[in-house]
Amino acid sequence: MAIRRLPYRNLDALIIRNLSTIEYDKALSALAILKPCKARGYLTKDDLRTVARWKSSRAIRHIEANSPLKIRTLTTKAFATANEESRLKFLDELKGVSIPMASAILMLTDPKRYPVIDIRAWQVLHSMGAVAENVKGTGIRCSQWVKYLKIVRHYAKKHKVKARDIDRTLFQVHAKHQVGRLYP
Repeated sequence: MAIRRLPYRNLDALIIRNLSTIEYDKALSALAILKPCKARGYLTKDDLRTVARWKSSRAIRHIEANSPLKIRTLTTKAFATANEESRLKFLDELKGVSIPMASAILMLTDPKRYPVIDIRAWQVLHSMGAVAENVKGTGIRCSQWVKYLKIVRHYAKKHKVKARDIDRTLFQVHAKHQVGRLYP
């Protein structure tokens, strides 16, 4: 699935024209459930199920293979480190958690600082020349996550919004300009 040529001079123009600061109801529900996690410093198994139901319910059966202790240990380490690559690697050690799911964990516990990485958002960035590699946005690597995070945080700071607002904007722009369907 691809997107049509986008009618914007640059990424800043795209964001200004389409900025979305209204959260989806399903995300609001998950954000409310997971609000205590950041202060507590870890996720429980129920918290991880909430993330999986929100991001990709297909992952639930894999999430179930994690023990509560493993979830607590790895999410504690992830939330405690200041290094974004290490944070992602700790979360990626959980069964059923890939980079997109890890980004959902981070966003649902701290939407001001974290976006969700998604094929669609990456494709918009690629289309606008903000990233050069991985035209399809599949199989996101850790280095690509870090690049995505920097771009999204830059525009969030510039426009005085949450990182989540920028990722949602990119997602919605893709939906408006996509050709075909993401999943057949």
